[in-house]
Amino acid sequence: MTQIEKRIYLIKALLREQPQYINLKIPTGEQEQKNLLRSLFNIRMPISVSDDFLDVQNSYLQEETARKGIVKLTDLPLIQKDIYLWKGDITTLRCDAIVNAANSRMLGCFCPCHGCIDNQIHTFSGIQLRLACNELMKEQGYDEPAGRAKMTPAYNLPCRFVLHTVGPIIQDRVTKNDEKLLVSCYKSCLEAAEENSLKSIAFCCISTGEFHFPNEKAAEIAIQTVKEFKERTKSKIEVIFNVFKERDYDIYRSLLREDK
Repeated sequence: MTQIEKRIYLIKALLREQPQYINLKIPTGEQEQKNLLRSLFNIRMPISVSDDFLDVQNSYLQEETARKGIVKLTDLPLIQKDIYLWKGDITTLRCDAIVNAANSRMLGCFCPCHGCIDNQIHTFSGIQLRLACNELMKEQGYDEPAGRAKMTPAYNLPCRFVLHTVGPIIQDRVTKNDEKLLVSCYKSCLEAAEENSLKSIAFCCISTGEFHFPNEKAAEIAIQTVKEFKERTKSKIEVIFNVFKERDYDIYRSLLREDK
C-alpha cells in the first residue's frame, strides 16, 4: 500500500467507529486528509482495534516520521557536559526517552489537531499510547497528581519510551508550591529514567504552554534540577532540553551559557 492508500484505509476504519461521521466525505487534498486522520486519532476513545489496523497504522506513522527526518543524539550540539539544547519536533528525536507534558487524565489531548505537545506525541506514537495510558490509569483509579512520572513504550516514535508528567497549572501567580511541583516533575522523570537504566532523556518545556508557567522561571528550574540531580546521584544520563519556540531557545541558551 502507498502512503495515500494507508491514510485512506485508516480514515475509513476510524470513521466506521464514529456513526455520526459515517457519511463524512473524505477530502482529496493531502494536508486535509492528514488533518482529518489526526483529528480522528485525537478524538478516539481508548478501545481495542484489529491487528490489521495496527499494522497499517504503524507502517504509515513510521514512514511519516521518517519523511520528517529522524534526529539522533549525535546530531545535536553539546552545550555542556551531558547537556544538549535543541529546537525542533520532539517526535522525531531518537533517544531513550522523551518527556510528555500530560494532563491529569493522562490520556492525551482530545482536541482535534491541537498544537500542544501531548497531542503531537499521542498522534505520532499511535493509538496504542492512549490504550497503554488508559490501562495505567484504570489500575491507579484516580487522576494523576502533578509532579510524578509514568513511563510507557513509545510505539511508533523513534525514541524507546515516553515519560508522562503532569506539571502545575498557574492561575494568577507562581507560588512556592508550583515551583516545588515543577521541580518534582523533572526529578521524577530523571529518577524513572535512572531506575530503568536509560542513557538519554529529552525534556520538553513542562507547564509553559497551556499551563502558563512563566518560561524563564521554568527554564531556570529545569536546568537547576537536572544539574543538581546529576551532581547528587553522579548520573551519566545525557539530557536534551527540547524547545519548539525561538523564545524558549534563547532563554535556555542564555541560561546554559551563563551557568558554564
